[in-house]
Amino acid sequence: MMDRRLLQLMASAPLALGSSRLYAAPAASGNRLLLVFMRGAYDAASLLVPATSDFYYESRPNIAIARPGGGPGAALPLSDGWALHPALAESLLPYYERRQLAFLPFAGTDDTSRSHFETQNSIELGQGASKGGDYRSGFLNRLAATLNTGRTRPAAFTSEVPQIFRGDEPVPNVDLIGAARKSRLTADDNRVIESMYRNTDLHASVAEGQRVMDAAREEIDAEMQAASGNAVSADRLEQEARRIARFMTDRYNLGFVDVGGWDTHVGQGAASGLLSNRLGQLGRALAAYADAMGPAWKQTTVVVISEFGRTFRENGNKGTDHGHGTVYWIMGGNVRGGRIAGRQVEVKRETLFQDRDYPVLNEYRAVFAGLFSRLYGLDRARLAQVFPGVAPVDLKLV
Repeated sequence: MMDRRLLQLMASAPLALGSSRLYAAPAASGNRLLLVFMRGAYDAASLLVPATSDFYYESRPNIAIARPGGGPGAALPLSDGWALHPALAESLLPYYERRQLAFLPFAGTDDTSRSHFETQNSIELGQGASKGGDYRSGFLNRLAATLNTGRTRPAAFTSEVPQIFRGDEPVPNVDLIGAARKSRLTADDNRVIESMYRNTDLHASVAEGQRVMDAAREEIDAEMQAASGNAVSADRLEQEARRIARFMTDRYNLGFVDVGGWDTHVGQGAASGLLSNRLGQLGRALAAYADAMGPAWKQTTVVVISEFGRTFRENGNKGTDHGHGTVYWIMGGNVRGGRIAGRQVEVKRETLFQDRDYPVLNEYRAVFAGLFSRLYGLDRARLAQVFPGVAPVDLKLV
């Protein structure tokens, strides 16, 4: 996390951006990849805590995770001054200790719109901020088409095929949600309530209350839909993780699932609360997935991303707002984990992006291109079919 660490990492980087070839291990035919998209932009500074940064604790008087050794609810020490949210103590920390989990801070896209929809869409298409080029397909669809070996079997574990999998390559979707969600109160329920108070002094108040609740619900639903994109909830994913694993062992080897509910503007919480609960659910879901993969876990990679991070300082509502850089998670039986990967800087005010957010030092397309080269043995020409004009960066994640 320190500047000295950054210099060491850069000096030992396995691939410079200008290199002519990417050195990759031979691709194994049984490799499986699952991409998990946390829609809504989770607070990465609560997940991967910069525990040696005084600036972190000055910036978050209410929502900071206590330093390691600070008693109940304290962060769990990792390496290089970083620590892990305590909600993941039983689920994911053991994978880090077994070197099957790595974290990539300061990751993301150069898109600075801070718009959920725009950034999610550009990431799924595999675009940069310039939006140039012909991007009519998602980058996982292009990956599946590029591999085109007959052994690549893609699937989206979503209610409909997401942008990341749309394109020329046919991709099925496995709906984890089922029937469309319904409001707790149907139109008939509202009519019954209205009739109960008809011809009473409370009728006008009840009718107005119903109109206000309907308007508020529509506004909240619109915000959540924009942020979460109809993604499955964290608690539902926890229930469905083993079923996804069965599909990934028996039928598919390139998967995608999204999980919503990470837009924590208000009442985010610290070691406990809203964000802690969601992190705990996601951690247990990933651990269940790993367990259910059985022997196939040895050839499995899971990458967890989000559209962007959140503001480094807490807001007036004890939450965080839309930010920039975030933290990716890379987990699997074939992952070179037990470390904090990629380019890093010391966490202090001077290194913030626009004096508010984590910077992006590890651009997502370059990172994925390096990962795809190692998993599938893709050369520069084939990688360019997935991410045109992007130089891959090999972080030796697998």
